[in-house]
Amino acid sequence: MHINFGGFVPLSTVDWRGRSVCVIFFRGCPVKCWYCHNHTILTGEDKRPIEEIKDLIRSSSLLISGVIFSGGEATMQPPALFSLAEYCKSMGLKNGLHTNGVYPDVIRKLIEKRLIDHIALDIKAEWNLYTVRGKERAVGKQVKESLTLCTAAYHAGTLPGFEVVTTLFPGYGEEVMTISRDVAPDVDLVLQQGVYIGIRPLDIHDLKKIADTINRRVRIRTRSDGEISYEGNSSCGDAGIREG
Repeated sequence: MHINFGGFVPLSTVDWRGRSVCVIFFRGCPVKCWYCHNHTILTGEDKRPIEEIKDLIRSSSLLISGVIFSGGEATMQPPALFSLAEYCKSMGLKNGLHTNGVYPDVIRKLIEKRLIDHIALDIKAEWNLYTVRGKERAVGKQVKESLTLCTAAYHAGTLPGFEVVTTLFPGYGEEVMTISRDVAPDVDLVLQQGVYIGIRPLDIHDLKKIADTINRRVRIRTRSDGEISYEGNSSCGDAGIREG
């Protein structure tokens, strides 16, 4: 078995809140967002034996408590993803997934097989605006299905950790209001600072203002300030900030 390999980070303390993890990057993605900070692995091919990746995980095992599968899009390669997830579980490690949600059937199988402990679902737009670049088909239905099944599994306890992430640039505030209506109140909604050459990134104060319009607890993530919990409320002001 092989994986179309995108890269490896042996130790990270920022990819899964509260855990030290290694990160496996899968090459390839059907969405190809223009702002993706991993744009170099959205296409191309670098086939590696799955045993080579297991060796990388094993080399970090003394320093980590979990593994993140990221990309690109890990769920584009189900056999490699399932094999690595099973291997990590056999080592007593927790498994996390960063995903765009375009392949709900793969996510469902991970949950049913109890191979996943945390999912960060990246919702990129309102449902009717989703498209796969270069193809005349919308994928909002698939992403919404992933949101529904992850939420149900989280509430049932079969998915211990779940958060929804939306990456924001100037002018994206109205989309967040629409997206937030479909995210259950007890699911973490992360407002993430988008960074792209030539575009002024929203700072933490900009993101707080957006959070205030949706009137719910969110987590705000920026490069300069890290991540904070913020009780979004149009009347709370800075009193709603909680570090952590």
